[in-house]
Amino acid sequence: AYAHDFVTRLPEGYDTEIAEAGGSLSGGERQRLSIARALLKDAPILILDEPTSALDALSEERVFNALRRLREGRTTIVIAHRLSTVRDADRILVLDQGRVVAQGSHDELLDSSPLYRRMCARLSIGRSLDEPETVDELIQAGG
Repeated sequence: AYAHDFVTRLPEGYDTEIAEAGGSLSGGERQRLSIARALLKDAPILILDEPTSALDALSEERVFNALRRLREGRTTIVIAHRLSTVRDADRILVLDQGRVVAQGSHDELLDSSPLYRRMCARLSIGRSLDEPETVDELIQAGG
């Protein structure tokens, strides 16, 4: 989970006590420790909620490689907004208004789901999925 470097820089290294809820760590450090714990637990089912959301691009790539190994042979449910996090999943569920509106691999969804294609296009140009898409949506959002 690429936690070793920052753990060895802690005052007592691996023996350092961490404040409740990891308050003394950055968001990325907490995420990497959580992933390391999951690796050690060797659970058959993993649920990862935005596993790389607090990481910079370099850390995200390293952690994602660790997650790729971690997921092998396990049922893994990943909740994510980043395309890079879900792109190589066996099955992606596309939600709209709390309902599953499409499912498939990344390539299948690009072929079959206009919503997924639109989401990918928005993310590839650096826009948030929450940003209004049209002038009408911008007006409705109060902008």
